[in-house]
Order: sequence, then C-alpha cells, then structure tokens
Amino acid sequence: GFTHVAVATGSRMVFLAGQVATDEHGGLVGPGDLAAQTEQALVNIHGCLAAAGASFADVAKTTMYVVDWEESKLEQIVAGSIRAAERLGSPPPPVPVTLIPVPRLFAEGHLIEIDSTAVLA
Repeated sequence: GFTHVAVATGSRMVFLAGQVATDEHGGLVGPGDLAAQTEQALVNIHGCLAAAGASFADVAKTTMYVVDWEESKLEQIVAGSIRAAERLGSPPPPVPVTLIPVPRLFAEGHLIEIDSTAVLA
C-alpha cells in the first residue's frame, strides 16, 4: 500500500507550503475530526496545484505532519483521502508519502498539515 520511490521528469517544479483544514474564509474545518481535516487539507492542495497549472497527477512527493500520532489515526487519514478524491473527482496518485508525528501545529485545533511537491513537463 505504500509507494517508496517516484521518478519525476519535467522542467518546472511546484513546491506547496503545508496546507491545513481551513475554508475559504480561514475558518477551521472539522474541529476534532482528523478525517474531515485531511479531506479539507487535500482540497486546499488541489486548489493550490490548480493555481499553479498543476494537478494531483503532477505530485511527486507529499509530507504529512500529524498531531499526537498513533497508528489508529491512519484509518482516519485514509477515510479523509477517499472523501477528498470523491469530492474532487481526482484521486491523488500513489506517491511517496512521509508522515511526521508532531506535538502540535501552528494554530490550535489543527490535526494535520500536508505539503506536496509537483513536477510539470
């Protein structure tokens, strides 16, 4: 279930800052709900990629920062990823993902932050 290596070819790289579960007004989406926050963070990544002329198909690497990590949280992250794919009609491709446990994120209530790097032809 995990991709360990990706080979990216292209001439332009897009680096996204970590995206969290905020709506278009900057409000927290899904307080206390890791699946909902994962979904919204991926929706925000989708928007950032689109603004750069990219899509999930161009993503070569992703890093997830998860507050108070424990293995049971993986199910919630997967559920949120599936919901984001259904909502966007664009599932993220299998790419190498690094998950880093953290004690907290920059703002209270955020449970996950996701950043990505994309490569465009």
